[in-house]
Amino acid sequence: MARPKTKQELLKLSKENYTKLLDFVQNLSAEDLEKEFPEGYLNRNVRDVLAHLHEWHLMMIGWYEVGMRGKKPDIPAKGYTWKTTPDLNRKIWKQYRETERREVMYMLNTSFQDIQSLIEAHTDEELFEKKRYHWTGSTSLAAYLISASSSHYDWALKLIKKCLK
Repeated sequence: MARPKTKQELLKLSKENYTKLLDFVQNLSAEDLEKEFPEGYLNRNVRDVLAHLHEWHLMMIGWYEVGMRGKKPDIPAKGYTWKTTPDLNRKIWKQYRETERREVMYMLNTSFQDIQSLIEAHTDEELFEKKRYHWTGSTSLAAYLISASSSHYDWALKLIKKCLK
């Protein structure tokens, strides 16, 4: 499916890509679930990738909550810029590296539902109109949600498949 242009397309693609990712992960062997990724990848295993998705869900929800109160959220996070995203991702990796995979899966499922609820709460216009909200700058709320959901799930699935080859 092309980049979503409506609320229904965004919900559908988000759910589809999330389901593809979870189905793939749930069908991995115990060995593959624990397998170390090749050198050069920040996320060292499947759990790390799933924790990364969860934390970006939480950041998206945080941006939204601050922005909708009329304030400017720290995007991507306080003390970080888009150029320093690799440093932020290392911080995320360190934060979750001792968390059990089952717990990460539970947290990810919960934050996924929160993202879906956030999408559900808005009309097409509220989601896709550029510059509608001061905090989203020149883009739309949907652009942020697509990046934090459907596009991110697609990235995660491709990364896991590549690293487990």
